[in-house]
Amino acid sequence: MNQLYNPTTEVYVSLWNKYRPAILKLMMDCETGPQQYQFFPHEFKALNAREKGGYTFTMQVSGGKALNNIRDSKVAQQLLSVLAQSKKGAELMSSARYEFILNKEYVLTISKLVEESAN
Repeated sequence: MNQLYNPTTEVYVSLWNKYRPAILKLMMDCETGPQQYQFFPHEFKALNAREKGGYTFTMQVSGGKALNNIRDSKVAQQLLSVLAQSKKGAELMSSARYEFILNKEYVLTISKLVEESAN
């Protein structure tokens, strides 16, 4: 399937890039426990007022890849893309597993997941 580039498919990249420094800091700070960041609803709605299924998501990442299915969430996919393109983001994701949850109140919670088995 050959899909033409459509700039609207990257609609949240600018938002995630804007907040990337804050998100990376939260990822580093979550050694001490889950970290949260309150976003402004109008920032998401201004980008895409009719997002199917809303903006909420849960995403677990490790090694720069999602461990759970985020296919239905452009918001989550583009956050992962922005983090993976960041040197520090890629470094953090390769060293640990993280969980990102954006709830209906636009609060992003970032947690570091404990590995099941340490090698």
